Amino acid sequence: MAATLLLLFALFAAGIPIAFALGLAALPTLSAMGIPFIAIPQVVFESLDSFALMALPLYVLAGRLMQSGGIAERLVRFAIALVGVLPGGLAAAVVVTSMLFATISGSSAATAAAIGSVLIPEMQRRLYPRPYSASVVASSGELGVIIPPSVPMIIYCVITGVSITEMFLAGILPGIMIGLSLIVTASAMALLLGYGERDRPGLSAYFARLWAAFRGGVLALFMPVIILGGIYGGLFTPTEAAVVAVFYALLLGLFVYRRIAFAELPRILADAAITSAVVMIIVGFAAMFGFALQLLQAPQAIAAALRGVSDDPLVFLLLVNQFLLVVGMFMETFAAIIILAPILAPVAAGFGIDPVHFGLIVIVNLAVGMVTPPVGVNLFIACGIARIGMEQLMRPLSVFLAVLVANLMVITYVPGLSLALIR
Repeated sequence: MAATLLLLFALFAAGIPIAFALGLAALPTLSAMGIPFIAIPQVVFESLDSFALMALPLYVLAGRLMQSGGIAERLVRFAIALVGVLPGGLAAAVVVTSMLFATISGSSAATAAAIGSVLIPEMQRRLYPRPYSASVVASSGELGVIIPPSVPMIIYCVITGVSITEMFLAGILPGIMIGLSLIVTASAMALLLGYGERDRPGLSAYFARLWAAFRGGVLALFMPVIILGGIYGGLFTPTEAAVVAVFYALLLGLFVYRRIAFAELPRILADAAITSAVVMIIVGFAAMFGFALQLLQAPQAIAAALRGVSDDPLVFLLLVNQFLLVVGMFMETFAAIIILAPILAPVAAGFGIDPVHFGLIVIVNLAVGMVTPPVGVNLFIACGIARIGMEQLMRPLSVFLAVLVANLMVITYVPGLSLALIR
């Protein structure tokens, strides 16, 4: 097993694309076990033959349509009207908008890009420092994969057999908790450090603005109600909800807001197809790598090693958190889930940890990884929009990272928070 993992990381270090590295690393094991290579396409295509996995490209397409169709801008206006009166009101609006956009995008990168492109320039105009603005966008962007629907959650569930609906339900309360803690942090920093211009309208003016923003964005705000309400109300499955999201976003972008021209549709469809194809190829070859690890009895070996350290599930969770936080710093989220979930999930089950709760712990850990250097995708997006170097936002970002890690500890050791809407 160790040789297989070392080969995989050597291929990563050599710059081999993730999908091909996963496939190549599995070949020596298959050969040593006497399994003919004709099994490779069988394993790959069987892993992709999943109704639940169909949701992935559909949510990717829905996110592209929402970015291009003006939905994000209307969510931003509503968030500014709602929390703009707070100290650091625009920073708080970044978090609120990220929470709203997360309910319909399923992607951390898409959330950070859509919200950051609108609000970072506005924050700069209102005298917020660029490093602070980029830090808020990067850290709140992680909510895109914690608040459902979430593409990484779908991948995790397909690989481990956990219910997607239950996993979506598990992400709601932790996502709200993280969002509220980020709002408090952003507002406190702005108040203490004197960032930004504070808008203080009278009570009647505040409600007038809020009503105008709600009226202008009511159709965009209704989208999460349709998607999540339909899933939890039993009207359709998460995969069917993705279809509804695509058609609703298309309807708003083409005919209501008229921000998407028919001539743009081929480009939007092509972008979504390319993104989806990359992920699907990784999923397929990761299934083959997981098959090789099963042949090597990797989960059993890791479980035995961990039990040699301690039989306490709390200690196990602490070790997993430390491990995944480090992995998230250096490995792309999808690859980390695909490689590690088949190994860690059975071990967690052996410790008596609820599979839905453990799945959320994995997702939140890797979501934090999207905000940590050197491979944090949200950092690159936020720095690119703010036009600053990554080293410039390390000081304000460290505060938000501390808050995210504190939230992770609460989610880890208070399972009732994740399971309250399920059990």
